[in-house]
Amino acid sequence: MKKEFAVIGLGTFGSSVCKELYNLGNEVLAIDMDEENVREVMNNSSYATVVNATDQESLESLGIQNFDYAVVSIGENIQQSILCTLILKEMGVKNVWVKAKNEKHHKILEKIGADRIIHPEQEIGIRVANQLDSGKITDYIELSKDYSIIEVVATKRMSNHSLVNLDIRAKFGCTILAIKREENVNISPLPDDTILKGDILVVMGHIKDLKRFEDKGV
Repeated sequence: MKKEFAVIGLGTFGSSVCKELYNLGNEVLAIDMDEENVREVMNNSSYATVVNATDQESLESLGIQNFDYAVVSIGENIQQSILCTLILKEMGVKNVWVKAKNEKHHKILEKIGADRIIHPEQEIGIRVANQLDSGKITDYIELSKDYSIIEVVATKRMSNHSLVNLDIRAKFGCTILAIKREENVNISPLPDDTILKGDILVVMGHIKDLKRFEDKGV
């Protein structure tokens, strides 16, 4: 089912979000004050326009209040980002995701009701650092301060063992969410499903438990 997204601010981050949402088959309205930025996403959005995102009348004329999501990626101009977010929430946009420049920006966005606050550089930095720290982790998603999801490569010691035999949840407190094998993905694997060397395991757990699993279980 198609969703409607408004992406406000078409810098590197905003344009990437816009293009990917559009390529996934969604309706995407792209907005920026810079005509060149708008022109860059013309072929990767449903509609792209030059608009001042702090002008409520202009936003209302575009019907943004009826969109499923608004993504505010005006990262460099904190004042405009805050004002735009406030206007969107007052207009009744259900889900407003905002790119924050720093912690002060983050705190203000929280207070005015942003539904999700994104720190792209920080989030990517955390993922890269965890991949660098371990030769086994292929991806890392931080769920909260204490919990994460990792993708880890199954080694020979796990090969030809079933999940029930490995008993990962009891030994490490981690949950196997999925097993990737080449192009196939086994969502919610069963206890009798067997792991092979080279499989990618999608594992969720507390950070400390995931580290123990990585060190001793894989």
